[in-house]
Amino acid sequence: MRTELQWLTHLIRCHEKQRPELQKLNDYYEGRQKLSYMAPELLAELEETVRQVVINWPRLVVDSVEERLDLEGFRFPGQPAADEELWRIWQANDLDEQSQQGHLDALTMRRAYVVVGTNERDPSTPLVTVESALDMYGEHDPRTRRLRAAVKRWQDEDADGQKVEHAALYLPDATSWWVKDKTGVWGEDPEHERDDHELGEVPVEVLANRARLKNPDGVSELQDVIPLSDAACKIATDMMVSAEYHATPRRVAFGFGEEDFVDEQGRKVSAFSRIIGRIWATERNRKEDGADVVQFPEAALSNFHQTITALATLVASLAGLPPHFLGHATDNPASADGIRSSEARLVKRCERKQRSHGGTWERVMRLVLRIRDGEWNDEARSLETLWRDASTPTVAQKADAAVKLYTAKIVPLRQTREDMGYTQAQIERMEEQDRQAADDALQRVIAGDFAALEAGPKPPSVDETEPEPEPAAA
Repeated sequence: MRTELQWLTHLIRCHEKQRPELQKLNDYYEGRQKLSYMAPELLAELEETVRQVVINWPRLVVDSVEERLDLEGFRFPGQPAADEELWRIWQANDLDEQSQQGHLDALTMRRAYVVVGTNERDPSTPLVTVESALDMYGEHDPRTRRLRAAVKRWQDEDADGQKVEHAALYLPDATSWWVKDKTGVWGEDPEHERDDHELGEVPVEVLANRARLKNPDGVSELQDVIPLSDAACKIATDMMVSAEYHATPRRVAFGFGEEDFVDEQGRKVSAFSRIIGRIWATERNRKEDGADVVQFPEAALSNFHQTITALATLVASLAGLPPHFLGHATDNPASADGIRSSEARLVKRCERKQRSHGGTWERVMRLVLRIRDGEWNDEARSLETLWRDASTPTVAQKADAAVKLYTAKIVPLRQTREDMGYTQAQIERMEEQDRQAADDALQRVIAGDFAALEAGPKPPSVDETEPEPEPAAA
């Protein structure tokens, strides 16, 4: 059995091993990766004149999935609508924004973490935060496959401007805060009070991307795309080098010697600098009494275009992206059915993400209720996460399908409105208007105004209408 200090040092050591790889994945998403497949000698010669061209396919792959992961509420079993109290807690913790950031980090860096804790300012609203894998690490229990310990790390500055390392240790029965002193020794932080919550489980959940039985921490969505992205960046950079030195007509001058090739200070320049310079020259004379200048035809760049197109096709195949996402457009626009068919793999992939992430968010809300109420809620074991439709059907198509299902009495009116994509707040306003219309109809029945009831809304009177314009004089 490890002590708390032993758990802390063990988790930090494991986290340090993974941070370089996580930082590398984050750099690829941000477009800060280093140029690959180019000789160091060539880079040294060109570093002052050529910059790397970054084709940021990793960001496109991640954003294409994340943009379709919109959580809209939680529903208890037997309830027709989303639970208002859980949604209030969700909104109070700004999880609309934080959940999107967590999904984004999980897709990019394999996983993100969600931490639940008490809120001293408002005990009825537990504190929920989403944390980056760069700052947090958790270890799974091989028996239960749940976290048995987790650590969060951060730094700040003291009064002398020195960096001070802090950590929070999350265990099944307690949460403690630690600080490293100037000698490098960890000790409990006196500025934070220890929390002996006795939950029986770690108040941390993992948003893992593509978790597997032997890899519960997940796999980055960029795993298959990075080599192709590196190749595309190299080809694009080569294309810009060729555009600079070969895409325009070049000239060669005869009748010059080595002494003619010097820089501004009179120092000789390298042979490679002469090759990539504005003029190509040689000592050999074509004419004994003078120099001659010859122009070469410009080079075509189509081979670069074709290579980048081939790489883009591979990225679309591996990531399940429609061809038009990577610019593979034809002269004739695709039909609506063709676009929906091309998005089928992407939509199914997003639905799989919704299912896995939905389970994580349901466990988070169970922890929220446990911390708020002091006991576990049995009904929360069957919570349902409500997601927005991951596909992109047209409004007319969606409305037609929803109306047919409602007319055939397959689904109720509220479900029809959810299928149409309305938010819970919009649906509640619609239901309030429905109730108001029903009350108005009931009042008309009570008043015996059956004619007005059959006629529907009262049309404007003659006095309320605008006067017709007078006919023009003959």
